[in-house]
Amino acid sequence: LTNTNITDAQEMETIWTILPAIILILIALPSLRILYMTDEINNPSFTIKSIGHQWYWTYEYTDYGGLIFNSYMLPPLFLNPGDLRLLEVDNRVVLPIEAPVRMMITSQDVLHSWTIPTLGLKTDAVPGRLNQTVFTATRPGVYYGQCSEICGTNHSFMPIVAELIP
Repeated sequence: LTNTNITDAQEMETIWTILPAIILILIALPSLRILYMTDEINNPSFTIKSIGHQWYWTYEYTDYGGLIFNSYMLPPLFLNPGDLRLLEVDNRVVLPIEAPVRMMITSQDVLHSWTIPTLGLKTDAVPGRLNQTVFTATRPGVYYGQCSEICGTNHSFMPIVAELIP
């Protein structure tokens, strides 16, 4: 019931198995190094801590004496002509352009997501965890975003407005 020809290609099968694994590891290691290096920043110009609460955001400019403010969505009665309904807030995050900014993002109650699509930013706010994202904006303007996590009722009423100035 045994065939002596079964074990003839054992060395070749071992090479076919190990060689692709070695090639994949050689491709993955430089990619992981590059991915790690793009997430690091040495000297950011600003560090802002964003805390997600149920239906509003709290921002802390930690580099400037602990300036803290809340950002609530404006109700329709308080909107000016030209303001975007459900996207305008009472206090905007003001940031400089062409300067590296570190956003540290967390949550106090449930999962949130600090998202501004036009800047390419999306970072989850998790209770008990401090996530960070680093960006450098190149154009001035007002950029809008929202919480894009299903964090409870009215989660879409957590707008984010970043005003980038020269």
